[in-house]
Amino acid sequence: MKILVINAGSSSLKYQLIDIDNEDLLAKGICEQIGDSSSSFTHKVPSDKSKTIKDLKYPMPDHGAAIQLVLDTLVSKENGVIDSMDEIGAVGHRVLHGGEKFSDSVLVTEEVKETIKECFKFGPLHNPANLKGIEACEKIMNVPQVAVFDTGFHQTMPDYAYMYALPYEFYEEDGIRKYGFHGTSHRFVSGRCIELLGGKAEGTKIITCHLGNGSSITAVQDGKCFDTTMGLTPLEGIIMGTRCGSIDPAIVTTIMKSHNLTPDEMDSLMNKKSGMLGLAGTSDNRNISDMAEEGNERALLVESMLCHQLTKYIGGFAAAMGGVDAIVFTGGIGENNPQYREKVAEKLAFLGVKIDTKVNNTRGEEIEFSTADSKVKMFVIPTNEELVIARDTLAIVNNL
Repeated sequence: MKILVINAGSSSLKYQLIDIDNEDLLAKGICEQIGDSSSSFTHKVPSDKSKTIKDLKYPMPDHGAAIQLVLDTLVSKENGVIDSMDEIGAVGHRVLHGGEKFSDSVLVTEEVKETIKECFKFGPLHNPANLKGIEACEKIMNVPQVAVFDTGFHQTMPDYAYMYALPYEFYEEDGIRKYGFHGTSHRFVSGRCIELLGGKAEGTKIITCHLGNGSSITAVQDGKCFDTTMGLTPLEGIIMGTRCGSIDPAIVTTIMKSHNLTPDEMDSLMNKKSGMLGLAGTSDNRNISDMAEEGNERALLVESMLCHQLTKYIGGFAAAMGGVDAIVFTGGIGENNPQYREKVAEKLAFLGVKIDTKVNNTRGEEIEFSTADSKVKMFVIPTNEELVIARDTLAIVNNL
């Protein structure tokens, strides 16, 4: 069966077509600036570079037009990889927020769509776009649609890990609690780590570090999420590309009062203008690394802050679980920045962490870079969130 995986943003739409029988990636791409006159389309076929479409301008007034463009391309003679849309057996959608209602992936129904709408308040940028992607596919394709929630993996957290010390009625009435994100990534890499540790989840204590433009760290005990750094929204936790991460809550009201900001303006400041961008003027960690090598003080500050926060959260999660068997790095930064991994490993020497710096000097590949006598295993495991979505979609479709 071939499964189309969709990740719809407010003005973008990423896709992958996966032959799930062999878990082969047939094609992938992105529609950008949907609804804008400068909308563009990129399409790649890993097995045949001659079928690549790169940054070409296409009119895409809405997500429905974007989906139609993707489907037309997948079956086209020039750039396609399938003969007919009938070869696509199902569509799996990444959905940011499922609240407390969804701990597992589900077949999309009207009730499921209503719950996605109810979570608009928690994910105002993502959930409406995710729903647009679902509804666009429903209009064009007569195949099962599956929703895979970014928050789902984290629903095993105990209440003492997910509750905030606010009046309890805010939890009861408004659902204010920690939910966590990057769930498909943390589930994939922790599952792969368990395989590398022998295949038995029970008794394992793993810390997974998903580091990219958005970053989160998760403590995984017995194969289940025990705690995570992101909270009610993806803003909480460590420093990120444009997000501030955890700050003193009083900073919010202080800045709003002194600069006369509205709640929406303050939200934009923390989510889109802070983090690496706010400190060093760029959200691209590759630029941060180059600037730091040249001695730029703010870039060096960003690197020091990130390594400090990584060490602090990893150490805290290890203490909370009563130990740690393995630490995993993934995501764009986690997979491709050996320098951060080495710095964090040095600070974790008190846990018995020892690494092979030559092995660690690798980018984008699965490696174990701890030494044989290290008390904690250190891994780089490239994430594959789309494959998780495709696998979940297959499992649900097979049960219909």
